[in-house]
Amino acid sequence: MSNGVRIGLLLGTVVVLVLAFVLLSPGDDEDSDTANAPTATVPATTTASPGAEPAATTTTPARPPAPAPERIRVRGGQPVGGVRTITVENGDRVRIRVSSTDTADEIHLHGYDTYADVAPGRSARFSFTANLEGIFEIELHGSGTQIGKLVVEP
Repeated sequence: MSNGVRIGLLLGTVVVLVLAFVLLSPGDDEDSDTANAPTATVPATTTASPGAEPAATTTTPARPPAPAPERIRVRGGQPVGGVRTITVENGDRVRIRVSSTDTADEIHLHGYDTYADVAPGRSARFSFTANLEGIFEIELHGSGTQIGKLVVEP
């Protein structure tokens, strides 16, 4: 077997392994927001003498959990299940994730003028505080297809 054939076989094997890894590895649909995990009450560590008062506890206030992202799925350039309406109140934390198995486009959230790219295997993510009231279109920017609307109420 010549060196060229060996190199070709080696490269082919590497490509197959990389593709298998990408296809079989978990997608980015899982959240790992450990920074937003609630805190707990932790007892203080003190050495008490017999007959002394019981040890005090220190309480760290629990942070409210981050809202779960609102999900919009796109297939064939269209929103799965129709145009998705997301309703929040002014001042709320908004998290939106757009995913697709077959569409690559730029997602545009009107009014907030934010953009993110979606592609097969790569979600577009938005995270912000709603500070503008109204109804805002979420679209596949390249095709102009509306996939959602964000309603921010007072």
